[in-house]
Amino acid sequence: MSNPEVQPAHATILHDAALVWFRRDLRAYDHAALSRALQRSRTVYCVFVFDTEILDELVDRRDRRVEFVWHSVRELSETLRGLGGALWILHGRARDEVPALAQRLQVRAVYTNRDYEPAALERDHDVERQLLDRRIDFVSCKDQVIFDCSEVLTQEQRPFSVFTPYKRAWLAQLRPVHVAPHAVEGQVAALAGCETPALPSLQEMGFERTNLTELNLPTGSSGARGWLDDFMSRIDRYHERRDYPALRGPSYLSVHLRFGTLSIRELVRAARAARGEGGQTWLSELIWREFYFMILYHHPQVVKHAFQAVFDNVRFENRPDFFQSWCEARTGYPLVDAAMRQINQTGYMHNRLRMVTASFLVKDLHVDWRWGERYFARKLNDYDLAANNGGWQWAASTGCDAQPYFRVFNPLTQSQKFDPDGRFIRLYLPELERVADRFIHAPWTMSAEEQVRVGVIIGRDYPGPIVDHAHARKRAMEMYTAASKGN
Repeated sequence: MSNPEVQPAHATILHDAALVWFRRDLRAYDHAALSRALQRSRTVYCVFVFDTEILDELVDRRDRRVEFVWHSVRELSETLRGLGGALWILHGRARDEVPALAQRLQVRAVYTNRDYEPAALERDHDVERQLLDRRIDFVSCKDQVIFDCSEVLTQEQRPFSVFTPYKRAWLAQLRPVHVAPHAVEGQVAALAGCETPALPSLQEMGFERTNLTELNLPTGSSGARGWLDDFMSRIDRYHERRDYPALRGPSYLSVHLRFGTLSIRELVRAARAARGEGGQTWLSELIWREFYFMILYHHPQVVKHAFQAVFDNVRFENRPDFFQSWCEARTGYPLVDAAMRQINQTGYMHNRLRMVTASFLVKDLHVDWRWGERYFARKLNDYDLAANNGGWQWAASTGCDAQPYFRVFNPLTQSQKFDPDGRFIRLYLPELERVADRFIHAPWTMSAEEQVRVGVIIGRDYPGPIVDHAHARKRAMEMYTAASKGN
């Protein structure tokens, strides 16, 4: 079944030639813009731009995301070739390259899938203006979400600010048509097979290869398919295992969803087909993703400000040495440090640990949540502005439907509960490998004799705790209470 939202009952050719602009949708199946262009055009060209406006902002020249995208674009190009088409792969400012290519190819329309981030919206408005000046249509399609940002509203036709009623409304509105695939197969005759520029190397774009191969992080739709199949074989226990970082519980599909090597419609269908509690829990996580898209779209000020404006008044202490210790996994709290080693070494962090480390930075070290958000934006393979901002504001108690500010994750109890035997800790902190289970969560409680026996001298081989949690929590409560009172 194809999606009637983008496939009219009697498809009409509207354009002799069209251009499909790929962005965060690196697949050649169930693709809204590609499907619509194929239905409405006699000839369809395809393009992807390594956008220097994005790339030039990246600090690390060994950014895993760039290499992930590079491999995924290469696979997409090969797939389109196999379907009789081709992919123009350009390197430059997308807002310049796309209109120029559209004019060069003499297309009458540019099709693309909608993006919701403020910078992307501004870029797209600029591209649309340039295209209209050339009398070329700009057609944006809904693809990376089930419901666009104004499709699920309250009875008063306002955006939701609390997740649970949003989820209820989202589920109540869901119909089979919303998750039906956007057909590409059977329409590929319109794809234009032409000579295109070669894929630029990472080095030509100013980047280097990373440790993706060591991490066994699969790329492209083929890699995504293997991981989805693996997750579906264990989804029934997702709700039981997802909070334990030493277990293979999460889907690990977030990076593929971020860059569109998988279709959100396919994932929602899979979650619903699973039926059990595991599938329902995973579906809730997919709905959280759309909730944060909706929040960012309707409240773009959250990029720089607290959703709850009163908490812009929190007077964070912002000690640079504390922030650096957090970044470098030197806080003395093993679960926090292991999580920071994980993100630094792999570009991934377990979702439970994202909450723990964020809470620790804000409410134990009293560092502004925006500092941590920016650090995660640099490091995460699956970085997505809406989700990253929403998650940090949730942990910092500044966002919509956030945990109350008086709820503070205790790094010790979180460690004891979710990594009880220290397997995850020892994986990323091998210096603590010989520490007994009863001390692994708080190694500073070992006696001097025990430290010598296991070869871990606190302060030399592993740091002591950077703060006392109880005292730090009390201070955080004072800071938030003062802000809430306008002091």
